[in-house]
Amino acid sequence: MHGTSGIPCAEHQVTLRTPAELADALPYLLGYRPEDSIVLAALHDRDGRGRFGGRARLGIPANADDWPSVAGQLTHGLVKGSERRGALPESIVAFLCQDPRDGESGREVMERLRPLAQLLRTACGALDVPVIEALCISDGRFWSYCCPSEQCCPPDGTAMGLPGTSVLAAAATYAGLQVRGSLKEFRARLVPWETAAALEQESALDAVSMALVPRILDDESRAVVATETLDLAHRVMGRFADCTPGSGASGASGVSAASGPSDPSGPSGPSGAPAVPHVSGVSGALSADLRDDELLGHDEAATLILGLQDRTTRDRATEWMEGDEAGPALRLWRALARRCVGPYGEHAAAPLTLAGWVAWSSGDELEAREALSMALGADPGYLFAHLLHQACNEGLDPESIRRCLRRERADRPDADRPDTDRCDTEVNASSTSTSSSTSPVDVDGRSGPAPKRSTSVASRPRRKPRSTGSGASRPGSRPSGTAGTRHPRSTADGSPATEGPARAAEGTGGAARSRRGAGRHGTKKGKT
Repeated sequence: MHGTSGIPCAEHQVTLRTPAELADALPYLLGYRPEDSIVLAALHDRDGRGRFGGRARLGIPANADDWPSVAGQLTHGLVKGSERRGALPESIVAFLCQDPRDGESGREVMERLRPLAQLLRTACGALDVPVIEALCISDGRFWSYCCPSEQCCPPDGTAMGLPGTSVLAAAATYAGLQVRGSLKEFRARLVPWETAAALEQESALDAVSMALVPRILDDESRAVVATETLDLAHRVMGRFADCTPGSGASGASGVSAASGPSDPSGPSGPSGAPAVPHVSGVSGALSADLRDDELLGHDEAATLILGLQDRTTRDRATEWMEGDEAGPALRLWRALARRCVGPYGEHAAAPLTLAGWVAWSSGDELEAREALSMALGADPGYLFAHLLHQACNEGLDPESIRRCLRRERADRPDADRPDTDRCDTEVNASSTSTSSSTSPVDVDGRSGPAPKRSTSVASRPRRKPRSTGSGASRPGSRPSGTAGTRHPRSTADGSPATEGPARAAEGTGGAARSRRGAGRHGTKKGKT
């Protein structure tokens, strides 16, 4: 079964004949090095040679009881997604990538994952698409689950070649393709802080939420908060634009990237932002992120994070998706995602979704899928992230959404816009799929599983924000007759319904999720 299969590189073609060449090809198929991942690659037969088609990736569940459902969903998504586009795969190549645990060898990883490989082969066979090769890649070696020959595939595995030394690596370089690091490196730009500065940021979020959430919940002050939030975001974006990545942050913040440790007594940037310590050997992207963190104060970040929980404000922010605005906006959304620390992790859904949208609009589908997947991890019911993730995986052109946003921006009068979930509706209207949900599975834009999941999240319980006063004074308390009333709508064709002005899951209730105390005690409160 170790036949030939070709990868087109621009006008060139590279032929892969061995499991070693398939293992070496995996990062080039995805554009990054997968970690702790199941990867399926579809093969289409042309003139007796298999050509790679759609790819799908999903993290390996820690619980083996979840493996059967994951294998079925991932396989179904890849095969049926390809079939919808008129090209049913003739076969599939499967990859299982996982580094050893403490005290575990690569071979033990291979044996532990063998049942998962068999489940993938069985699921593909049930759809009449055979798995012609299944490889386990671990600890710098690879094993074949399909080849019985010890001469070809020894029990102790085969060492991977040095990165960048294969014929495929040379062809990819010639064609202008590159491997952009690992998933861990992608996520490092978006995960919340776990440093001493995180405690200061959490305190700022607590303090700002006490003052800001009641204003967002009040109809009369809500529009004012939206304007203040967008104005602040514009100022920070201008600050970022004046300090382009690589130029150093000292010109804008008065603090260089080589400042001392990040502690309350050290030097600080705008609004009390702590200086970021110099980290030797960091990549260019991480260095740029550290500089951006210097330029954003704790209070500013808290105000923006909480303000973006309002859907109308978030929708307005989606308009910064192209031209000179796109770069600073993407840097801001990344920085805000890193500030959603501690019990405010669920608030990261808004900045992560905005980061995914700007990345997709700018042509970076890899970062877009990862950011949107992380947004769904932060809040599985975040409808805007669901719709964008589905549209990106379906290979839709973001230009249709950009046109709507340009028109909305050009036609918007000075008066406040109606409070509707505009972006959710526009993305849904742009999608050719009638599915009511998506799954956070990384796909190459042509296929991906979509297990059944309700997109209505209005009934999801939300925990109340931390408060110290009486019930009447809590920021989570909603006055009767105000924006708390929901008006869910449904459509005749069963497509996802957008909801009324102040849906708690994605609207003002998102801002009211300052639940530091409740989160730590594991107590879920009712919807705010």
